[in-house]
Amino acid sequence: MTLSAESLNYHHLLYFWVVAREGGLVPAGRVLRLSHPTLSAQIHALEDRLGEKLFTRVGRRLVLTDVGRVTLRYAEEIFGLGRELVEVVQGRSSGTPVRLDVGVLDVLPKLAVRRLLEPALKLAEPVRLVCHEGGFERLLAALAEHALDLVVADSPVPSGAAVKAHHHLLGECGVSFFATPSLASAHRRGFPGSLSAAPLLLPTESLNLRRSLNQWFDKHGIRQRVVAEFEDSALLEVFGAEGVGVFPAPTAVEKEVETRYGVVCLGRADGVVERFYAISAERRLKNPAVLAISHAAHHHVFAS
Repeated sequence: MTLSAESLNYHHLLYFWVVAREGGLVPAGRVLRLSHPTLSAQIHALEDRLGEKLFTRVGRRLVLTDVGRVTLRYAEEIFGLGRELVEVVQGRSSGTPVRLDVGVLDVLPKLAVRRLLEPALKLAEPVRLVCHEGGFERLLAALAEHALDLVVADSPVPSGAAVKAHHHLLGECGVSFFATPSLASAHRRGFPGSLSAAPLLLPTESLNLRRSLNQWFDKHGIRQRVVAEFEDSALLEVFGAEGVGVFPAPTAVEKEVETRYGVVCLGRADGVVERFYAISAERRLKNPAVLAISHAAHHHVFAS
């Protein structure tokens, strides 16, 4: 008989998923409250249905075969979607907000992230937004474990990444330089060459934006006088608001930067671009809140 999605026993798939996740029949049996022989029989039934071995035994350990690893990826997505369905339905039926867990790369400019995520809070259905900051690898791992619904980053998923994830370009914008009014008046004339004499607050050398700025400085013959470097863009902007130096921020939030920090724009770094990506476990974005974020990014935040 030809195998079809309708004929697949999803209970067997669930047992396989738990065994693979827990690392063996014994720990999976404790989670599922099933005996070792019963669980083993269910796994064999799934293997018979698929016509492929999912595990191979190495000593006392069960190790996934190539087909087992492919099956595990699909099982994670299937049961992740099932959990999401339950949360959405329960949230709507109880009137409680639907939870949206977003991982934010810790080096991203915070005002730009706020503009990107804000549309999720304006939907007819209430959403409870939970933001988690961290490094790229840690956030991707959390996404693979379905602990996150979305990751916002400044680069796509690296080729050969250990986790299955898909990136969607939200948009891109230029970079502007800002300073307090007194500092700006001293260095606005002759921009960008005037930056050679200005104290600079810049991202650290390890960040994508700094590497792009270094190329731009070299192109314009600007000798950098760096007084401080930051991984956290929010801290960089706080120092800039105190008049410690001239600092960069995304052009897309130029007005917000000026209003919040009481600074003015000196000029823009032509050719320097910051990109923002939504990274999800799904090839196509489906979550209504995530779709709202993507739509607003394309049509409003980065529309110009």
